[in-house]
Amino acid sequence: MPVLTREQLEERLTSLHRASLELVSDLSLDTVLERIVRLAREEAEADYAALGVFDEAGDLVQFIPVGMAEEEVKKMPYPPKGLGLLGALKQERKTLRVRDIQKDPRSVGFPPGHPPMRSFLGVPILFGEQVLGQIYLTDKLGGEEFTEQDERVIETLAAYAGVAINNARLIRALTERDQSLTKKNEDLTLINTVATAITRSLDLDEILQKTLTSVMEYLKVENGEIFLKDDNGSDFRLVTHKGKFNGHLFTRDVFRMGEGIIGEVAESGQPYISKNVGKEVRYLRQKVFEEGCRWVAAFPLMARGSVIGVMVVAHHQEIVIDAPQAELLEAITSWAGITIENVVLQQQAQRLAVLEERERIGMDLHDGIIQSIYAVGLALDYARVALDEDTQQAKQKIEQAIDGLNKTIRDIRAYILDLRPRELYGNNLIQNLNRLVDEYRVNTLSEATLTAPEDGLVGLPVSHATALFHICQEALANVAKHAHARRVDVRLWATRDRVLLEVADNGQGFDLRQMSITLGHGLSNMHIRARKVGGDVEVTSAPGEGTTVLAWVPRRK
Repeated sequence: MPVLTREQLEERLTSLHRASLELVSDLSLDTVLERIVRLAREEAEADYAALGVFDEAGDLVQFIPVGMAEEEVKKMPYPPKGLGLLGALKQERKTLRVRDIQKDPRSVGFPPGHPPMRSFLGVPILFGEQVLGQIYLTDKLGGEEFTEQDERVIETLAAYAGVAINNARLIRALTERDQSLTKKNEDLTLINTVATAITRSLDLDEILQKTLTSVMEYLKVENGEIFLKDDNGSDFRLVTHKGKFNGHLFTRDVFRMGEGIIGEVAESGQPYISKNVGKEVRYLRQKVFEEGCRWVAAFPLMARGSVIGVMVVAHHQEIVIDAPQAELLEAITSWAGITIENVVLQQQAQRLAVLEERERIGMDLHDGIIQSIYAVGLALDYARVALDEDTQQAKQKIEQAIDGLNKTIRDIRAYILDLRPRELYGNNLIQNLNRLVDEYRVNTLSEATLTAPEDGLVGLPVSHATALFHICQEALANVAKHAHARRVDVRLWATRDRVLLEVADNGQGFDLRQMSITLGHGLSNMHIRARKVGGDVEVTSAPGEGTTVLAWVPRRK
């Protein structure tokens, strides 16, 4: 083949430069590799061309041949292993140009099924000191061997190829890192959402809904349900459903241990993923199949090593859950399980507290009011007997009975003030507090005042106003029962972010270390009501110095 003139070579290199600039700008690694090998074959006018790509350990990870028929490629049991001339090219890290492959002492032949080849040109693809791969060409068209100009052109292409491959790898690494960061952000969002839900709420339904919604959004699934263990310890009952499918997922709302997906997960304590929901036809509703459900997964809700519930999610197509996702979901469901159990135990404790409070009230009524009424009865009976013999003594006993009845009436009113269920009628908190203070004044025959803004705190959420009302009711009841106060002052005011309520009395006060004994369940109720809407309660008191209850709630939800 005739040697190119200097002008022809420069023109050829200029053309290669333009093509290589397009190559370097391409950020898709697979596309870059394909374009490199085709451009090399075209520029060197070779019958065959191939490109091998190495990983960081120097092992061949990609082999892209061009010029061989598809049938010829399929006949090869494996790509070249990097022996012979290819091994020398990799070892020496410099261009190899061979007239006849079979006559070169470094040659070890071809893989089985490989077509025969003669002339060879191999150029390493370098980036700095790193060997990224190799370009090798065989069987020069129209000539017996590749020329020095071919060598120079392919070396130039290899230099551009090194930059292009490195750029593409960097972009792929950045993309994978961005995807990894996005995934981590999604994981952190799920953790934060669930953690917020289970730490800020004592409402079981709210915790279940937020946990289920968070997991569904994380997995990007359409439907979900939660089953919780019944009090009998062997049945799991549907308590929460969310999704696009019309109705519940299963044909029943209660599963026994070991029965169906729910029972199996409850019994094993292990997650369950079904890629073929057809075998679950016995328990899944037919409507669910008709609406396109193709994938179901269930996760145990664990608490102290036991399954207290099962969360199940379903989707119209298969969802792949990798190992990190599985570990995260296991942690989330464990948190949820522990929180759910704590809420259930708290509800049980509250029910027990109600029973204890009823018992206490019964004892108080028996030892206090009933005994007072009994004393009145005795006084009246004495007056009846003495009426004919000593009218003055009878009159004194009747007056004593009247005083006793008045005291008993006040005691009964105090109990009514403490026990009667109340609702916040309307949205004017101040009117309702005023009614509460008036009732306290009448029932206790002591002085009581209310200081509040004139605007009625328009815009305060009803749930927040209701919480303050009940806290005031509880605080006044405690004053009536325990404080022996001559005066109580109720103040209501607002800041930019909060509405505050203060109930202060001039009663006997108490030692804060004995607060739980003095205030009983009332203080606990006040704290629960305030915290349920995002607020809190603080109590200050000392023997002989009265008591102040300060409560606050957020001004907005």
